Amino acid sequence: MRTLLAAVLATALLTPATATANPAPTAAAPDIPVAAVQGHLARFDAIAAANGGNRAHGRPGYRASIDHVKSIVDSAGFRTTLQPFTYRGATGWNLIADWPGGDESDVLLTGAHLDSVTTAPGVNDNGSGSAAVLEVALAVAREKPATKRHLRFAWWGAEELWMIGSAHYVNTLPAAERAKIKAYLNVDMIGSVNTAYFVLDGDRYPAGSVALERALKEYYARIGVPVEDLDMGGRGDHASFTRHQIPVGGPFTGAEGRKTAAQARKWGGTAGAPYDPCYHRACDTARNIDATALDRNTDAVAHAVWTLAT
Repeated sequence: MRTLLAAVLATALLTPATATANPAPTAAAPDIPVAAVQGHLARFDAIAAANGGNRAHGRPGYRASIDHVKSIVDSAGFRTTLQPFTYRGATGWNLIADWPGGDESDVLLTGAHLDSVTTAPGVNDNGSGSAAVLEVALAVAREKPATKRHLRFAWWGAEELWMIGSAHYVNTLPAAERAKIKAYLNVDMIGSVNTAYFVLDGDRYPAGSVALERALKEYYARIGVPVEDLDMGGRGDHASFTRHQIPVGGPFTGAEGRKTAAQARKWGGTAGAPYDPCYHRACDTARNIDATALDRNTDAVAHAVWTLAT
């Protein structure tokens, strides 16, 4: 994630009325085993360690990361596309994975950036989101839910250089194909050790974004976790989609911002300390993950996918 410029604008604890505003899915999302998500994080950590300590754009660690993800989704039966792009003289890649079925004129896209900065292995930022998206995709392949919408998953390159990969994807789509993407769920930094539970504030994004917000909040309400609304402005891959008026949503556990005393009372942790003390640092390894937050947020993403697609 880029340095946070937008502040948290409002706090919204989920009420029962909000929780019931979305229709129930036809089938409940499966529980995503956090150990499986952690396994991918361990792999990303090992890839970075073997490639100069990072998985950054244009570096071998990034290509090894995307090859790891692609081999898994290929084996699971997804139709995949590896989309190259060039930035600052280096080649980057987006990976797009489509699951057969659903109305291909009504696409629910779930994505995460796979790159790190050059100074960090990027396990929380954003191995955590990438691994969660991968395991939710694999749950779709196992469960084969009957969906009205077509499900697409993506892993973006060069987000750390200001959303280059996701912008390339959206901007180069023919207008007719871009119009088929009806919602984008962004998953970025969901395992911060001084955890916050933020959800993108749908009221501040393109029309239709409130549906994504509600789907996520419904899950947090079910497990009794309070959340806060967040306006992240142009920070993050969701911004590539908002420029084209595509509804967006997503969870976030915080970056270099500091937890308030009120948040510490609500969620635990340390007031006055960063949400992620290893943000963009070499210590952003597999040890820089709160397993509870990772588990809860991955399951929230799965719930949102099932709710919005069925």
